[in-house]
Amino acid sequence: MNIENLMRKNIRSLRPYEAKEIKCRVKLDANESPYSFPELLEKALSVKTNRYPDPEGLALKKAASRQWKIPPENLLLGNGSDELIYYLILTFGGPVIFPEPTFSMYGIISKAIGVKAVGIKLDKNFDLDTEKFLSAIKKHKPKLIFLSNPNNPTGNCFSTDRIFEIIRATKALVVVDEAYQPFSSKNGFIPLLHEMENLVIMRTLSKIGFAALRVGFLISSADIIKAVNRVRLPFNLNSLSQTVAIEVFKNYRRIMKTVKEICKERDRLYKALEQLPGVMPHPTEANFILFRVGNASRVHRALLKKGVLIRNMTPLIKDALRVTIGNPEENNLFLKALEAVIK
Repeated sequence: MNIENLMRKNIRSLRPYEAKEIKCRVKLDANESPYSFPELLEKALSVKTNRYPDPEGLALKKAASRQWKIPPENLLLGNGSDELIYYLILTFGGPVIFPEPTFSMYGIISKAIGVKAVGIKLDKNFDLDTEKFLSAIKKHKPKLIFLSNPNNPTGNCFSTDRIFEIIRATKALVVVDEAYQPFSSKNGFIPLLHEMENLVIMRTLSKIGFAALRVGFLISSADIIKAVNRVRLPFNLNSLSQTVAIEVFKNYRRIMKTVKEICKERDRLYKALEQLPGVMPHPTEANFILFRVGNASRVHRALLKKGVLIRNMTPLIKDALRVTIGNPEENNLFLKALEAVIK
């Protein structure tokens, strides 16, 4: 049997997103929080595992709506942001436009579904090139535009006026992915939701200490939420995740204190990287730092030999590596290892 012949043509050339588990002493490759909150799992012990979860996640929607000051009907829950990206493209189709480099799942899911994916290169400062974007909008007439803000893997926020210009220039839905917004000094786009009818926002709990839950939020007008809900799989968010996520919002202020600690460590790590010869860190508003170094792939391998795992971004950005902000001990081990490797 030739499995390749059975596949759809668009799948044959598709490369999967690889999230490998690599043994290491210090894991700083996946933009996870260094802080966990096991005490919030207590309520999950009372979940009746013989019953299906609430298909609408009403209690969780109410908790999120109180935190973000939006009506529950403006929310859709997902099994992480990945599922919500999939639902959006499945609902509205393509072409799909996004900047490059950015979160790879926008392109991977587009190609998997079989719609056209168009990447637009960022400018030299990793900001949106509005001229290229507006030209692509005119040429391709997209249905969806994805903007990760702050952007992964570059770490910067795009200029707000450039995002506004793109939103105003198209009838497509503009999806602002705010996975890293809690670490940013800039306000998110939620307060602008009712001013722009083609604005869609994504949020997640993954980056603030709850990656294991896989809880994502789609935030938009009630009409857009109803449209996407047509393709949502029943019971897509399990009861354990819903229960713990409700506790997250009850303890949101305490959790945000750890976010501030991460930002404090980020600033310290950035200054330390600036002092290392041959290392050029890029300004960041996220929980990671992108930095350039000569022969990045070799440096990446050498760090791994010392038990420190970071992300090699060289396939996307020449001689670039990305390090997640860990706790002070992890960051110190990383710096010590990097300094030794460079020497």
